[in-house]
Formats: sequence, C-alpha cells, structure tokens
Amino acid sequence: MKKSLVLLAGAFLFGISCNKSITSEEQESLSPEETTSALQRNCGADEVLQQQLKADPTLRQKMNAIEDFTRQVQMNPSAYRLVNGIIEIPVVVNVLYKTTAQNISQTQIQSQIDVLNKDFSATNTDYNNTPSIFQGVRSGDIGVRFVLAGVVRKKTNKTSWQLNDAMKKSSQGGIDPTSPTTTLNLWVCNLTSGYLGYAQFPGGAAATDGVVCDDNAFGTTGTAAAPFNKGRTATHEVGHWMNLRHIWGDATCGNDQVGDTPVHNTANYGCPAAGHTSTCSGNPVEMTMNYMDYTDDACMYMFSAGQKTRMLAIFAAGGPRNSFAQP
Repeated sequence: MKKSLVLLAGAFLFGISCNKSITSEEQESLSPEETTSALQRNCGADEVLQQQLKADPTLRQKMNAIEDFTRQVQMNPSAYRLVNGIIEIPVVVNVLYKTTAQNISQTQIQSQIDVLNKDFSATNTDYNNTPSIFQGVRSGDIGVRFVLAGVVRKKTNKTSWQLNDAMKKSSQGGIDPTSPTTTLNLWVCNLTSGYLGYAQFPGGAAATDGVVCDDNAFGTTGTAAAPFNKGRTATHEVGHWMNLRHIWGDATCGNDQVGDTPVHNTANYGCPAAGHTSTCSGNPVEMTMNYMDYTDDACMYMFSAGQKTRMLAIFAAGGPRNSFAQP
C-alpha cells in the first residue's frame, strides 16, 4: 500500500500532455525545435502547470483541498454520499481544422465515444487480457457513461496548437467550451510538436476545463494512426480529468495516490513484456496495461479498483465534479 502524501503544487499534473510518434513527412515539415520535441514522448505537465499557477494564484489551495477531500473519501467512502447507479456525462466535441482531413468525420468522433464507454464500463474485449496477478484489483464498471451531445466545428489558419489552452478560447482562434460545469468538452486539433493530448484536473477554471486530443490519436478510424489508433489517448486524458495521476507518480518510484497500483520506476512505452518488474522497493510487477501508463493503445486496457474509488470521489456530494452527477 502506498503511503498517503500531502501533495505540493509541484506534484500536481494540472495539464497532462503526452507526445505522439510522427511520420517522416510530418517530421520534414517541422522546425528544428519542433522536431527535437516531437521525437520525445515526454509530458509537458510542468509547463502547463506553471501557466495555470501564474494565471490563478489560488490554484494551489484549490487542488490541495480537492486532494484532502479525495483522501477522506478513499479512507472512509461510506461516510460520503457517493453516487449510485450510472453517471451520464454529456460530451461536446470541438473540432479545429486547417485541412480537410483534420475536419474529422462524425464516424471518427462516435468511435471515440464508443471507446470511452467500453473502457469505463470494462466491456472492452482486451480487458480479459489482464494478467492473473492483477485480476483481483481490476476496477470493473466505473459506472460512468459518455453521451455525445454535440459537435462544434471551426476552420482555422493555424498549422498547430500550443499547450496554452488557446484552442479553448474563441478570442484566440479556438472554440469556447459548452456548459463546462455540466458538459465534458473534448477539443480535437493538430497539437504542436507531436503531443497526443492533455487534460485539466478538477479545480481549474471552468473556461478551460476539459480534454484536448490530437486528431491522429482520436477514435479508431479516419485520421487516427497506429500505435495510437484505439482511442486510448482520450481514455487516459479523461482519467486525468477525473483526477487520476500517471501511474508512476511523475517521479522515480513516485506516488499516484492510489493504493492498489504497484510502484513504477517511471513511464513505460510500447508494449512491455509480461511480468515487467520495477526496481523500486519490493520489486513489484508493474501494471503496464493500466490506462494511466504511457504504453501503446493496444497494450493498455484497465483501471484499478483504487482508481475507480478516486474517480468516483469527484462526483460525490462535496466533490469538485458533483454537478455532473445531478439529474
């Protein structure tokens, strides 16, 4: 069991970003600075976090309060009115495109909604691939369903979008969110330097709340490109939107604030061999197939029961996303 820590602002991943692989043609079109970044699958969390902290000096206090509340729910869930049954989350997909291909089809958008519903209900077929060592801690059905409520499209002259939330602001050429306190907004665009996406944690400004995905890592058809063509980027990012950390705690042998996930050395990439072990204390087998690792889409397919509790805590009475649980 991982120790419960009081999180400092530097440990928070307010905006989570993951890089994608790029084709040789795309690489040739990038500047030297962009090429260097695009070849690295790194997280831009610190950059986004600093932007948010500068914009909102109260963010540190807000996020610490949310973490305190979540910890209390984790320790004594029966003391809180956790939502029973199914939570239906309306989703608005905001598409920003320069090329015809980037104006992704309704079919591609629906394929992503379908993946989210399968992954969060544990009805994805690869859920059955969970190794025996982790079958006892699988989440099962999280109890959250996603309903496509609308699609907003906007043509833009921007070649790519930075990690500065501009895509969420009409004043900066983007699309303003739709009812962000009761609707999950997903922005799909061409992200800079090969980033796959990023998410905003509970506690941030409503005007920038939601998830951003690159169109090449959204859904299972159309512009979605292997090895990120099974819709798991959005699953990963929505996990962050529901207050999950990266499984390695964004530090060597770090803490993701979940008790039933093994301690990881760092992020895993590609498709690690079965039984991959950590060199952290106790040498646990790492849960590389967890959605909050950095493995390829085909090799991540489960949440843990502890992650389920943490996610549902945000919808409890007094939780930061309780408005989504209201009828």
